[in-house]
This record gives sequence, structure tokens and C-alpha cells, in this order.
Amino acid sequence: MSDITQVPFSLLDLAPIPQGSQPRDAFHRSLDLARLAEKRGYHRYWLAEHHNMTGIASAATSVLIGYLAANTETLRLGSGGVMLPNHSPLVIAEQFGTLETLYPGRIDLGLGRAPGSDQRTMMALRRHMSGDIDNFPRDVSELVSWFDATDPNPAVRPVPGYNAKIPVWLLGSSLYSAQLAAQLGLPFAFASHFAPDMLFQALQLYRAQFKPSARLEKPYAMVCINIVAADSNRDAEFLFTSMQQAFAKLRRGETGQLPPPIENMDNFWSPAEKYGVQQALSMSLVGDKAKVRHGLISLLRETQADEIMVNGQIFDTEARLHSFDLAMDVHESLTS
Repeated sequence: MSDITQVPFSLLDLAPIPQGSQPRDAFHRSLDLARLAEKRGYHRYWLAEHHNMTGIASAATSVLIGYLAANTETLRLGSGGVMLPNHSPLVIAEQFGTLETLYPGRIDLGLGRAPGSDQRTMMALRRHMSGDIDNFPRDVSELVSWFDATDPNPAVRPVPGYNAKIPVWLLGSSLYSAQLAAQLGLPFAFASHFAPDMLFQALQLYRAQFKPSARLEKPYAMVCINIVAADSNRDAEFLFTSMQQAFAKLRRGETGQLPPPIENMDNFWSPAEKYGVQQALSMSLVGDKAKVRHGLISLLRETQADEIMVNGQIFDTEARLHSFDLAMDVHESLTS
């Protein structure tokens, strides 16, 4: 059982592109947020791979990690995650081996099994899902074997990357990744910030089936949630409408930049869209510090998470920074 006063707080960034801005602006906003995360003591800062999405700028995940690492001092950075079916394991080993060589002891590799894109984009990535999904366990094991130098004379050696000892995580929103993480003895992160349905079942399965490994003696589970915090509940709910609109548009088959918040969501979505979005975003804590604190305590007790990762796509730069600042205030209040 986790002691809720000791659970680390981490941060997930999709490098959102607000309406009217450019990817370059998103990168600068990410650096501002990474520096805040470093200053406030967030445990790690991850970026997610998405493709063909005009509202998300983190497609070249390893490149963006390098930019943030070069402009921070101590912050632990990683992928949440790299979608491994899109890539050759050797290329990922070399990319993250390079990052670890440049910024030793600061790099994580979180791996996902989903393509992070649609079918046409997947084809543009020159990958064919039929075989690659089936190869996911083998590809993960190959990466770990290189990082741990289990074969002293490999036929193929990532340079840099071989014997890099980079932490590898499995990410997922289903039972598959929970089972594989347990089988391989790796830490597991559940994406309940957008797909919460199987959270508790996946955590139970991961903990029950976990096999200790050279990398991890006992199960370690991270739960990702949304937090949108402001000085009042009303302000937080207003800011949250940007994410709600974005999720509703995805259900319509629309992509686009992160929209500005609006006063009345009922004028925007249909009852069916409202139900679907509220279900997808049910693991969201939205409100002032008192409300977020109450929700966080409940969540920690229910999940017994070893670590919490916080996502929060907010249109206004200052409101975004303030939200993550308040979230850390809440986290620190648990220890006092």
C-alpha cells in the first residue's frame, strides 16, 4: 500500500498548440512549463508522441526532450510515450542513448503500443500494423537487453545506447500493457487521463501478475490524470472547457488547435457528446486547491498509485502555469 503523503507528482505535456499560435510558440510554452516543473519539484516531465494532429506539437518526441533537457538543469525528462510500432527499436535505442549520454541520469523511455495516429498517417510512417503490433513484446525486450547489456557481444549494438541503463516504462489504457509490464518486471503507467475505463482492473492485474526482474523488485504503477486548477471553482471549470471542446471535436472526426475556453458547453455539444466526453475525462480534478486536494486524496486511496502524473491542456499560458503551480501546492499540502 502506498503512503499518500509520499507519492511523487509528475507532469505530462502534449505541447498543445492553442488557436492562433504556431508550433514554435508551443515549444516555448513547454520550456516555460518544464522550468516551472523543475523549480517546483515535479518528479519527472514526459512528452507524448502524436502524429497528424494540428493541435499537438510533440511528434518528434526525442528532439523536444533534448531541447527541454538542454535548457533545464536537473529535471528528469522522458517519453509518455514513444509509440514503438512506429519505429525501429534500434533507432529508439540510439535516440534515447544519445539523450542519456548528453544528459546522464535524467532520461526515461516510456513505450506505448498504439500508433498515436490514424491509418493513413500510420502508412505515411511506413509501418504496417498487422505485424508490428504482434512484435511489440519482442521489441520491448530487445530495447531492454541493449540498455542492460545482457548480451556482451550483440550482432547489432546501438551506439550510443548499449549498456545505457535507461529506465523503460510500459504505458497503456488496457489490460494488455498491464500484463506485459508485469511479465517483464517493468514499471507501468496507465493513461486514465483520457481512457479511464479499465484503470482499476489493469492495476489489479499488474500487481497480481508482477514478476520481479533485475530492473524492478516489486510493482510500480503510475496513474495519469487531468488537473485543471485555478483560484476558484468557476475559473477552473471555465479553463477546462478547452479540453472538453477538443475531445468533443475528436468525436466528430475534427482535429484542430486547442480552442479558447467558452462560458457554456451546453451550447457547444450534443447530449451524446457530453456523455462521451465526461466519461473519457472522468479522471479529471477541476477546481480550486481545496476541491483538487479532496479529489486527489480520494484518488490516491482508491488506486494506491506509486506515482501520479498530471496532464492539463489549458489555452492561456499564464493560467496553464498557474494550474500546475497550484497542483504542486496541493501535493505539498498532503505532507504537511
